[in-house]
Amino acid sequence: MSEQLRKEIYDTIFEAETPRGKLFDVALLLVILASVVVIMLDSIDELRANYGPTLVGLEWVFTGLFTIEYLLRLYCVRYPRRYALSFFGIVDLLAILPTYLGLIFGGAQSMVVIRALRLLRVFRIFKLARFLGEADTLARAMKGSLHKLVVFLVTVVTTVLIVGTTMYLIEGAENEDVASIPQGVYWAIVTVTTVGYGDITPDSAAGMALASILMIIGFAIIAVPTGIVTAELVHRRKHPTTEVCPECLAEGHDADAVHCKFCGAKINPESRA
Repeated sequence: MSEQLRKEIYDTIFEAETPRGKLFDVALLLVILASVVVIMLDSIDELRANYGPTLVGLEWVFTGLFTIEYLLRLYCVRYPRRYALSFFGIVDLLAILPTYLGLIFGGAQSMVVIRALRLLRVFRIFKLARFLGEADTLARAMKGSLHKLVVFLVTVVTTVLIVGTTMYLIEGAENEDVASIPQGVYWAIVTVTTVGYGDITPDSAAGMALASILMIIGFAIIAVPTGIVTAELVHRRKHPTTEVCPECLAEGHDADAVHCKFCGAKINPESRA
């Protein structure tokens, strides 16, 4: 009976493809969003002064729900320690730990410490990553694009170094805003990223011409990393499922996968029914 109950809890919490799993994910999503809203409202002094007890009460309700969820996850997985040390296990712990730590640090002098600990509750937003079905595809695309992105960044850095130095040679003698090469490089970075703070502007015709060229280059540069990652996404897209391996808790398996591609363990086919 205990093993059957553990399996049912596991299928509900970890298997998003089942009806119970989908219902659980929707409920968890709503609770996470509501808890984040409460955290944001609690940071407003006027609302905290008028509705402090209510916000504290809601925070304890959310903490209780997340505590139950965390304990159930530890109970139903085959290797609780492995889950506790995983990314989502640590995030789940950070979602509940600050509220309990606030009970330990009492006294007026510790209020600053409590306030800092409460900020850690924002980590609950990372729990939303569970609902991103395409997260594995995006991660693989970013990894596959890494070398191209590094080459792109090296090219951008080289460009701003050259243009920043050139701007210093053109404007440095008469423009105090570009009195050194680092200031010229800062101007080049701001310009090529199309941020355009306007705190450093060229005065000479040659400087304006160089700035115009760099601005045009900036528009082209913005599109490059997007194109690199998009091309890799199209190449690697395999429509992975959200099914979780019972051994290593990894997601992102192909729809027809029988074994986990990360550890080789058999995936439960009953969860797809």
